[in-house]
Amino acid sequence: MRIGILGTGAMAAALGGAWVRAGHEVTVGGRDPEAARRLAARIGATGGGDPAAAVRSAEAVLVAVPAGVAAAVVEPLAADLAGRVLLDCTVPMAPGPDGPALTTAGGGDSVARRLAAAAPAARVVKAFGICHESIWTMPRPGFEGAPLGVPYCGDDPDAAALVAGLVDSMGCVPVHCGGLDRAALLEATAVFAIGAWWAGGEARHVFPSPALAPGAVDDDEEE
Repeated sequence: MRIGILGTGAMAAALGGAWVRAGHEVTVGGRDPEAARRLAARIGATGGGDPAAAVRSAEAVLVAVPAGVAAAVVEPLAADLAGRVLLDCTVPMAPGPDGPALTTAGGGDSVARRLAAAAPAARVVKAFGICHESIWTMPRPGFEGAPLGVPYCGDDPDAAALVAGLVDSMGCVPVHCGGLDRAALLEATAVFAIGAWWAGGEARHVFPSPALAPGAVDDDEEE
């Protein structure tokens, strides 16, 4: 798959590197073309340069910039993004008195919804924002004997299928969580998990499967 990346920070490097290892063609674009070229060279990407170049060569484009500027970065590229899958991994978060807090700039819409408004002909999918960037540096992310599950939300079935295939190519399990109207839930979940880690807890211990409970039975068996 040909993937463009908008951004040159930690998530751009981690996910871009993971996709290169999975055999995809990655092009990095950034407001600083030299920084984009350096990152591309570091992760083994096939190019580097301005954002428009990264978009035009891609089937899917990752937005890996701060959430507060994501729509402003995407809007000038709207024509080039038409028909392409736009991956949103951003987390709208700011420090709060009790730890990380979800921001509500943009009238309370999710960042994914703001990107869809900025590039209305793109096919936006919210994905890859739950985990810390360090997780994506693992060759095949997995824990306690199971591969990492990657939740995603999107309205377009073909775009969702493309993301599922991308996740699968990384050795992870795609977890479809509904349409783009549920993207805000993924953003809030990411902030919740970061807050749990910030407080010294383990977010994974908060969400055990009911199947792990002693004497658990399937819903079908209860009927």
